[in-house]
Amino acid sequence: MKFAKSLMVLFCLSVAALAMPLGSSSRSIIPADIQQIISVDYRALQDSPTAQQLKQQVLPQSLKQFEEALKAVGIDSDKDVDQLTFIAYRQGKQGVRTVGVAQGSFQQKVVLKKLLTKKIMPTKYGVSAKIYPMGNGMEMSFLDENSLLFGDDSAIKGALDARDGKVQTIDSNSDMADMMSAVDGAPVWSLLDQQGTQNMMRSALGDASKVADYDTIKKRLVGSRYTMNFSNGVNFDLDVITSDSMTAATMSSLVKAGMLYKKMNATPIEKVAIDAVTVDSDSSKVQLHFKTDDKNFQALLHSELFAAVSR
Repeated sequence: MKFAKSLMVLFCLSVAALAMPLGSSSRSIIPADIQQIISVDYRALQDSPTAQQLKQQVLPQSLKQFEEALKAVGIDSDKDVDQLTFIAYRQGKQGVRTVGVAQGSFQQKVVLKKLLTKKIMPTKYGVSAKIYPMGNGMEMSFLDENSLLFGDDSAIKGALDARDGKVQTIDSNSDMADMMSAVDGAPVWSLLDQQGTQNMMRSALGDASKVADYDTIKKRLVGSRYTMNFSNGVNFDLDVITSDSMTAATMSSLVKAGMLYKKMNATPIEKVAIDAVTVDSDSSKVQLHFKTDDKNFQALLHSELFAAVSR
């Protein structure tokens, strides 16, 4: 059930991190060579039992470690964090690096006082940054009074280099910047670059990708973005941006064919998920929409399919 699995992986990713509109301090540290951004509004998740159940089931170990590290310096993620954003970017020969930005009601002075009492001292980087060890291989640096950058040493320094003008930022990457402007502010949103989108669509199409010349079509995929909210059931909207309307129409047809093929061998709960998906194209975009009520989505959470993809 590769198509259904791919759809569920997107749900998993959406709660592996947390967001709302990014503040200027957070945006300033995003390098141009972005692979993916995932941002989730913690407050929106807290208002939905379904979202909380999903979060607990797919919460990655790295996020659990981060939340534990925050508590060690006096920040309760459930009470003090409003938004959490994860940024995966390419750092030359060092490969893909990931940083997170926590925004919330915590105060810099209070946290720094807590660090001082624990005799945790910072190292200086660049003109004004101070980087503090958090444990578990993580470090952190305040971007402003209520924004905290965290990650490993190399990832943090790469992000701070973007803020200090040593490398280009996302604003110089027009494709990603344009996609971001369309989704920034949703309860849950994400961007995926061209390569990531190509891999995602190949996985989602499954055997259908072998029928057409996908290797030719994939070159005309630009990127993708999605939003998700829990205000009235579960709503998920994915846009795959292509170079032209013909490519969008072709990809839309392929996705529909893949869904029909997978439905033939799907379990009852997987059929419910597939039936809740609509696919269309609009100009150069492939548009995928998933909507279901809390009851059906929670049933899907307990399926063997979801257990397999959320490990």
